[in-house]
Amino acid sequence: MTEKRIRAKERDAIIQSLKSGVTPKIGIQHIQVGRVNELKAMIQDIKRIEDGGAAFRLIIGDYGSGKTFFMSVVRAIALEQKFVTLHADLSPDRRVHGTNGQAKSLYSELMKNMSTRNKPDGNALTSVVEKFVTQVQKEADSIGNSVEQIIHQRLAAISEMVGGYDFAKVIEAYWKASEQDDEQLKACAIKWLRAEYSTKTEARNDLGVRTIIADASFYDALKIMSLFVRQAGYSGLLVNLDEMVNLYKLTNTQARKSNYEQILRILNDCLQGNAEYIGFLLGGTPEFLLDPRKGLYSYEALQTRLADNNFAKQAGVIDYSSPALHLANLTPEELYILLKNLRHVYASGDSSKYLVPDDSLTAFLVHCSQIIGDAYFRTPRNTIKAFLDMLAVIEQNPEISWQQLLESVEVEEEKASDIEIECEDDDDLTGFRL
Repeated sequence: MTEKRIRAKERDAIIQSLKSGVTPKIGIQHIQVGRVNELKAMIQDIKRIEDGGAAFRLIIGDYGSGKTFFMSVVRAIALEQKFVTLHADLSPDRRVHGTNGQAKSLYSELMKNMSTRNKPDGNALTSVVEKFVTQVQKEADSIGNSVEQIIHQRLAAISEMVGGYDFAKVIEAYWKASEQDDEQLKACAIKWLRAEYSTKTEARNDLGVRTIIADASFYDALKIMSLFVRQAGYSGLLVNLDEMVNLYKLTNTQARKSNYEQILRILNDCLQGNAEYIGFLLGGTPEFLLDPRKGLYSYEALQTRLADNNFAKQAGVIDYSSPALHLANLTPEELYILLKNLRHVYASGDSSKYLVPDDSLTAFLVHCSQIIGDAYFRTPRNTIKAFLDMLAVIEQNPEISWQQLLESVEVEEEKASDIEIECEDDDDLTGFRL
């Protein structure tokens, strides 16, 4: 069987990302291992969204355990299924509920990171709107109706939603701008859709609309967007929100409670069928969920909906249909496969260029186990970084043997950081293979 080479761009992106402790943006398929049941559950969710339903999942795992990586893999699967995906990390000034622009800021970030299969790196909003406009023009030409009539028909359901009337008006303005080659008006329409207007007056002057997307309309605007991407010919909308632990860290009790109320509203809508063609993936640590004082469990209505399935607990199995999905630890065997994958990526997919033999992988894992115990496969981020550092030294100094290096390899146990956002990077990496 011929080996498939890995492009230099992909190889470098994977290695540089993993060495700095963040999830690679491309090439994640080369390093996937494990977590098959969790992925099967997520693929069912994706199908449900495509069929007009909604999905809500909390992806719960320790720092460095692979939450962000897992969410990236689900995102990649959704993109393959012709979904539009949105993703953003929460931070002190980006939340699901806010009164000083925090929710609006999160919405803008999500729109900036909008991705499609053709534009997986973000900034896909304009192309989604363009696709809608093109389809409308084709339909108008084929049945002899005016474009305005078709736009009104297509967006009728959206116009009836909260904030939907002005949304439809902005899309119409974009079409008129396309007809007249008015780049300025096009830019204004995209600016409105990205929630970048700060005053209603400015939006009214530019586009003739009376509202703007603000803190209060964060979730309603996402529901409108899910229906709009369907009209543009996509399967649905997947919203990835990571670093949810930032809500847990809010010192203001009322602010925290308001954010949890917003999460409850989203959860209720998804479970009761009030939302269509939309899915939410929220990544957080166990304390964000379980802490009875400051976590989601401190809010009683959420605790009852997110509590573990007692029957599953008694039987010693996992209920993969639960809204809170606790990521299973990678097994030592899966971590061994992951190291093999990393060695393969490092050699650009050429097995004749492997820097270390199979024996070294086993020896490396034993070494990690002796230094930090079980944590080396529960939170494998630091184990991966150490392994790549070792390969880098061997590549630059071929005279040094892996046995020599292994004695000096230091692997730290992953620790949760209390420092705000920058240091508490949940971008994790562990892989899976379906």
